[in-house]
Amino acid sequence: MKYITRETYLNRLLDLKGTPDIKIITGIRRSGKSELMKTYIEHIKKNDANANIIYIDFTDLFFDEIKEYRKLHEYVESHYLEDKTNYLFVDEVQLCPNFELAINSLYSKKKYDIYITGSNAFLLSHDLATLFTGRYIELHVFPFSFKEYCEYYSENTNIDQLFDDYTINGGLSGSYVYKNDNDRKTYIKEVYETIVNRDLVQKYNLPDTQVLSHLSEFLMDNVSNITSPSKITASLNNNSIPTNHMTIGKYIKYLCNAFLFYSVKRYDIRGKKYLETFEKYYLCDTSIRYAILGMRNMDFGRAYENIVCIELLRRDYDVYVGKLYQKEIDFIAIKGNEKIYIQVSDNISDENTFKREYEPLLKIKDAYPKMIIARTRHPKYSYEGIQVVDIKDWLLEK
Repeated sequence: MKYITRETYLNRLLDLKGTPDIKIITGIRRSGKSELMKTYIEHIKKNDANANIIYIDFTDLFFDEIKEYRKLHEYVESHYLEDKTNYLFVDEVQLCPNFELAINSLYSKKKYDIYITGSNAFLLSHDLATLFTGRYIELHVFPFSFKEYCEYYSENTNIDQLFDDYTINGGLSGSYVYKNDNDRKTYIKEVYETIVNRDLVQKYNLPDTQVLSHLSEFLMDNVSNITSPSKITASLNNNSIPTNHMTIGKYIKYLCNAFLFYSVKRYDIRGKKYLETFEKYYLCDTSIRYAILGMRNMDFGRAYENIVCIELLRRDYDVYVGKLYQKEIDFIAIKGNEKIYIQVSDNISDENTFKREYEPLLKIKDAYPKMIIARTRHPKYSYEGIQVVDIKDWLLEK
């Protein structure tokens, strides 16, 4: 399998090197957390002659005997070296019951630079504050971006073709080793089914996965549509899947906790307030949608919107859906003092389609940048102060 250096994440880890925090690498299954950790370890070995690397991979039988928190603690302490910079790396930490007791104890000694990864279902963002009494920093890893996809397939110089492939194949790089489309889909299906039918069932002791599976497929099929637990409940009940809005609301949280979906709240631009009712949900990677649902109800505009949403999150923006009177702005992206209003579309060569995208943006009266991201196949241009950019070019921007 070909490997590429994920510079953005590696540089983030290098920025955090030597800080007293516990560095926790999170992300969906097969997003590359373990490979990122190994890349970082190799970088330290090459650049820090004083480094003492203590590396534990709990998927390796070699470490089977220390899958008990006291033994984990004892093993690490026995490998500590005076007068060295001691780095501790623990991969798949959740396989050691009560691992947090060992990690917190080691953290309190203030003599280790600690990094851990774990299954997305057992190392959830909202659990971290409970698990770790010391300071921690979460580094969230997404599947491959389009820029990383192009780097992986660098021998192909047809960027338009690469983008069309990326829309379907997505960023779960473990699937790239398969040359056959069916094999690729099978790999992605197995990743998805492991999350839904095993990880979440174990984490939350779910008695039946039927509702969870149908809910997940509903969200995939309705990416970029505003929805609510009540609306989803009605739809599932109409299809003979008995459930209620309380269960659906709870299960949506589980799917988001596992990083399978990301929720995006609405913001009233005119009233300058966040709206509590109705949200949009975006899939972590478009490849899962095609592997599970195939090409039914195909809408490339919504697929592109999903890709743009995940890319904005990857670029550390806070993302909202904008509401202006009865119109909708696909995204308001905010980072510090920066704010961008974004519309996403497939083909805007038709005047009516183009008008539908630019009219809501022109009604926004503040001076923040406004942008239409679409499959234009043309260089970037401006219309009434609105930047119009091809999606592949935007995805490749620095």
